[in-house]
Amino acid sequence: MMGVTDPLGGINTLLPLFGISNQLLAAIALSVCMAIAAKRGSFKYLWIIVVPLSFAAVVTITASFQKIFSTTPAVGYFANNAAFSKALADGKTSFGSAKTQAAMEAVVRNTMIQGILSILFVVLSLIVIVAAILATIKAFRDHTAGVPMVDNEDRPRASRVFAPAGLIPTSSERELMAKWDELPADQRLDKAGHH
Repeated sequence: MMGVTDPLGGINTLLPLFGISNQLLAAIALSVCMAIAAKRGSFKYLWIIVVPLSFAAVVTITASFQKIFSTTPAVGYFANNAAFSKALADGKTSFGSAKTQAAMEAVVRNTMIQGILSILFVVLSLIVIVAAILATIKAFRDHTAGVPMVDNEDRPRASRVFAPAGLIPTSSERELMAKWDELPADQRLDKAGHH
């Protein structure tokens, strides 16, 4: 609804929100990886995760705060909302790029939705990032105190699925595929992925 009703154009309306949410999702994924690596005791490699996580989190959260709290209407969601709301209250029928009162009302609605979603995205992301940092600190303290590591991850299992390494199977892969097809169903996974 925002993309088709905003007089600024859908791409101008949705791109900042999409960009911020996309990068916050990357920060969330890196946070989870950091906590898992720490719980496995891989502390000497933790910097490989922490460096991009720090960059993504700092840059994206800073950009989010600018989009949320900037007093410049061209930058901040709520500042833009206030400018268009004031123009509507003053009885203007066009303002900025909005040529009709309906377009002005669309900008007011859309900037409010964007602002609220941005706040929600940042708050939820910060909760995950802080929880991952706390889990990492706890794992490091447990590791230095000699507490045995508890790995909650599933044990690795060898795959029981066969597929050729490339687009066209080699002769040895074709032989193996023929043997695979001859196996009883209980010895291989069926097409639905069940034993």
